[in-house]
Amino acid sequence: MNFLQQLIESNLKGSAACSPSICSAHPDVLAASCLLAKAQDRDLIIEATSNQVNQFGGYTGMLPADFIEAVQKIAADVGYSTERIVFGGDHLGPQVWRKESADIAMQHAKDMMAAYVKAGFTKIHLDCSEGCAGEAAQVSDAISAERAKELAVVCMEHAPDPAALSFVVGTEVPPPGGARPEDEHGVQPTTAKAAMTTLDVHKAAFDATGDAELWQRVIALVVQPGVEFAPDDIDHLDINSPDPLSEILPDYPGICFEAHSTDYQYPAVFSELGRRHFAILKVGPALTYAYREAIYALSNLDQWLHGSAHISELMEAKMRANPKYWQGHYQAEGDKELRNLLHFSYADRIRYYWTESEVMAEVSALEDRLHSVKPDHFLLRSFVPAATLEQAYLIMEQGIDWHKAVIYTYIQEALAPYWK
Repeated sequence: MNFLQQLIESNLKGSAACSPSICSAHPDVLAASCLLAKAQDRDLIIEATSNQVNQFGGYTGMLPADFIEAVQKIAADVGYSTERIVFGGDHLGPQVWRKESADIAMQHAKDMMAAYVKAGFTKIHLDCSEGCAGEAAQVSDAISAERAKELAVVCMEHAPDPAALSFVVGTEVPPPGGARPEDEHGVQPTTAKAAMTTLDVHKAAFDATGDAELWQRVIALVVQPGVEFAPDDIDHLDINSPDPLSEILPDYPGICFEAHSTDYQYPAVFSELGRRHFAILKVGPALTYAYREAIYALSNLDQWLHGSAHISELMEAKMRANPKYWQGHYQAEGDKELRNLLHFSYADRIRYYWTESEVMAEVSALEDRLHSVKPDHFLLRSFVPAATLEQAYLIMEQGIDWHKAVIYTYIQEALAPYWK
């Protein structure tokens, strides 16, 4: 029995067991996550999204095999066993190519599925909820289920070990990266009736293949528990609210729930989600948000020590010169509000710019300048919170440079509540 199966079996028996699923391709986020998992002796789910990684490279430029190789190297470098990593594909379906016709988008999606499973991804989120050219923005359960079935079959045909595959389905899927600005605040949780309909329609589609094992590979349903974030707002789960969704699960053996957009929730929410049988909790922007906080704090220190320009100046220039990653996500009244969103929004669209060559060179130069000095504790405390420093010193004992330890600690502070 693999880690995911153990997790879900334990959760469904009432343990409230749950695990974060790291949805990020940032090397420091991945290294910090592996270090924390190592320290807590835990397995780790790491996912690539179809926008980040696909057969054409995605916005990271990585093919599925490249992503796994990169993650495995990062894990090995920090001494975390690569055998403990479950690789997942998030939002895999026609979504990336939804401006094309359904036929073209689905062919691209099928090619992507084959590339993912051949590379070693085993947890596959089948996301066929968004319409293609000429279709409604959100397609019906029936259309979504039929397309999900087609993609599941492709996965089974191309996986080195089909028995290792696990599928996640669900049509009430938040858009990648959180709510859009036009969405009204006050997210509505999925109803029990809607969840049952989605499961029933998908099961019928999967069973129609004649392969009884196909539906047995479905481990989770994506539903909305009442958590979400927008550029300037967070919808927190009301932990005292009713839990009608859990009541449907006895009729669907072996299936739990998966929650997306769990970033920025209060620590108590994660254990409550576990009790509500959300065994898998997706997190991503909150971790790169923490990374940005760390880099900005270190740049403040660098300014004090060396008189260097703050890295926020370069980041803002890059975002304004190439607005495609944040336009359509941020709506601001005036330039001051826009500037705040560019740097500090919960949507964290700034994360798309850390991989630009000039930005990477400047971050590297910043780290080199800080590597050459060892600031006294009293000076560091002026730029980094005392509690963060205390944890960073523990990471430094593993031979990691002090500035990297600070970056990792910021990230781990955002991730650790998932495991408490």
